[in-house]
Amino acid sequence: MTERNIRILGVPLDLGQRRRGVDMGPSALRAARLQSLLRGLGHKVEDAGDLPVVIPETQAEGDGRARFLNEIADVCGAVARRVATFREAGETPLVIGGDHSIAVGTVAGVSHEMRSRDEKLGVLWFDAHADMNTPETTPSGNVHGMALASLVGRGDAKLTSLLGARPIVDGPHVALIGARDLDETEKPNVRDSGIHVFTMRDIDQLGISTVVERAIKVISRGTAGLHVSLDMDFVDPAEAPGVGTPVPGGATYREAHLAMELVADSGLMRSLEIVEVNPILDSENRTGRLAVELAMSVFGQRIL
Repeated sequence: MTERNIRILGVPLDLGQRRRGVDMGPSALRAARLQSLLRGLGHKVEDAGDLPVVIPETQAEGDGRARFLNEIADVCGAVARRVATFREAGETPLVIGGDHSIAVGTVAGVSHEMRSRDEKLGVLWFDAHADMNTPETTPSGNVHGMALASLVGRGDAKLTSLLGARPIVDGPHVALIGARDLDETEKPNVRDSGIHVFTMRDIDQLGISTVVERAIKVISRGTAGLHVSLDMDFVDPAEAPGVGTPVPGGATYREAHLAMELVADSGLMRSLEIVEVNPILDSENRTGRLAVELAMSVFGQRIL
């Protein structure tokens, strides 16, 4: 296992969806001993604290097709700048949220730093949802359902062009794993984007190891490393009940761990974010503890 300098950044954002509680996700992971357990693996770990984020009760929603878009874009811009700084210092960003809209900032920051060295970034997106809506296709107006679309250049320019690049990542350099709940209106966006999609049916038929290995292989072509975006609703609600948008039929406990272990084996991970932990819906921080366990696996913990 390679020793890393890990920098944790909390982003308690819950403007991207309507169900309150994911703003407490960073606290849930810290309460589950995220920093000390990662240090126990031999890594150097520093916590940069939480970014300041406004709460929805103090803001106007704005356009109902992309609620709180301006506020979310401001937060994502701040995330991108901080993450780029971490990368420039030789650190591995570990961003903890918060809803999945923060991924636009995380990926923009990592991609920006890599572009300065003429390198491209691949993205592994573990999620029950595609997050490929735009303001024109969304049935809800929730920006967390537009995050991946924004990263591949589809949607409002406030998100699609963070730090001056559009697209932030190329569609063929993205793999979505675990999808099982897509809006009919976003399916054309998925098909036209060039991203690689591995649904839960693929996992059922092929096994999680084959799916993750294929995903890593395909997004490694032409890239110099990968970002892991882990929405905890990738895991079945029986194992992770405290998530923003639970969907039955997700990855099992061992499938989730094996997926993270395979990412670690690849040696290609450059950054990680964990999102959508909602302590209000959880039981005794069960989902927060699982999130930390999965972080341990992706940062090199092994059974033997």
